[in-house]
Amino acid sequence: MVLLAQLDNIRAAQGFIDYLKTQNINAKLVQGEQKAAAILINETDQPQAQALWLEFEKEPNQDKYLAASWDTGTHNAPFLYSGSSLNLKQRFSQLSWLNQGVTLLSIVIYIVFMFGGFNTLFSILQFKPNNPISWITPAIIHFSAIHIIFNLMWWMQLGHQIEKSLGKLTLLVIFLLSAIVSNWAQYLLVGPNFGGLSGVVYALLGFSWIYAWLKPDAGIVITKAIVGFMLVWMLLGFADVLFVGMANWAHLFGLLTGMAFAFLKVKSKK
Repeated sequence: MVLLAQLDNIRAAQGFIDYLKTQNINAKLVQGEQKAAAILINETDQPQAQALWLEFEKEPNQDKYLAASWDTGTHNAPFLYSGSSLNLKQRFSQLSWLNQGVTLLSIVIYIVFMFGGFNTLFSILQFKPNNPISWITPAIIHFSAIHIIFNLMWWMQLGHQIEKSLGKLTLLVIFLLSAIVSNWAQYLLVGPNFGGLSGVVYALLGFSWIYAWLKPDAGIVITKAIVGFMLVWMLLGFADVLFVGMANWAHLFGLLTGMAFAFLKVKSKK
């Protein structure tokens, strides 16, 4: 094998190697001599790998590299390293005001809940059929740490790539439309005591899934592994075998809303 490149961010190097695998290029991550990590490839793959490396150097935080790690099942480098593997501060700073705003507002509300403000704030934000604002506000309510972490992780990742490819307006429409549809569905089928961004998250999943299928060159990456995991998670919620309560109908109607919107958006451009 021959040396392709060396770099200090081992997590980024692993993501790039996983992406190479999706392009049918075999690569290996080893300790570097000049930097922390070195990427080795077969000599026959060097021209294609070099072109992909130049693209990676320009924007190493593209979602497709993280998605490749999920798809290949590789999340840790083969040797230990120090530093933040997720570069959370850098990734968050790259998000738009819309993505950041929903994230921060959800976090602030959760903190208020934890410090004694639950009863007052929940009564304000709870779904009420005669209050149009409350058709949206349950989306920014979360009841546990795992609830908010799970939802915001997917909101930031899926929302960011949709926004980069199709603009803020598309993300805003998905957020508002899916929040309203999923919240109404959950209210009508179960009742008003629910909350969470998961209806919107499943809409982002459904939109990304269908849009990437219909327009594979659009720059939206969603792997089969992620889609499969999220669908199984939703089915487990309906089966009521999980350790957390879930707004299952919000998930389902959010997913269907995102899928339908992706289909209509692609067809409207033809």
